[in-house]
Amino acid sequence: MQIAQGKEEEGSMNASTIRQLWSLISQTSHEALAHLSDSDLVGQLMTQLQNKQTLSQQEMLLMRSYIGSRTLLIREIVQQA
Repeated sequence: MQIAQGKEEEGSMNASTIRQLWSLISQTSHEALAHLSDSDLVGQLMTQLQNKQTLSQQEMLLMRSYIGSRTLLIREIVQQA
């Protein structure tokens, strides 16, 4: 999975979108995510991200995969907050 620094490229994620995601994660309370399954956690974060910015179909697929591969890290970060 590549991260595009400037222009959008097919198959890559924009760095500002990734920063936005991690900002959302840091602002999310543990209680809001504690009892969610991994798929519900991914869905919740995708909904929050889409409310902040418009994502193309390709970006949504890439972000869903990115979040899904990092659910353990996300849970650890949220628990420590």
